[in-house]
Amino acid sequence: MEKIVVIAHDAKKEEMVKFLKERTDWLLGVNLIATGRTAEYIEDKGIEVKHLSPGKSGGYNEITQMVKNGEVDIVIFFRDPKVVQPHHEDIRELLEACNLYNIPLATNYASAELLILGLIKKQASERLKGKG
Repeated sequence: MEKIVVIAHDAKKEEMVKFLKERTDWLLGVNLIATGRTAEYIEDKGIEVKHLSPGKSGGYNEITQMVKNGEVDIVIFFRDPKVVQPHHEDIRELLEACNLYNIPLATNYASAELLILGLIKKQASERLKGKG
């Protein structure tokens, strides 16, 4: 079962919901994890998600630790490049941890789409190898 972190800055939350709703068939068997406000927003739209603390209250740090512990398979973080927040250092550390621990990271709709397509192809390939 895949564990996928989804985070969206306020201006990108609706875009994240659209992205997830267009992939309901793919979400079967996936554990979504999100920082507090993103989790609340997504859940209000009918998508099940595990809640962590809000980003500014340590949620980014929680996810960074999960990445370091190997508890996350993918991070999808729809960022608003115009936003610079006091906890921006926490965001930088999260992005850096994804790079350091080789966790696929998407920061916009197009890269998230490619990550999901790649994951689906990888899973199909593994199923074929298992039947051979």
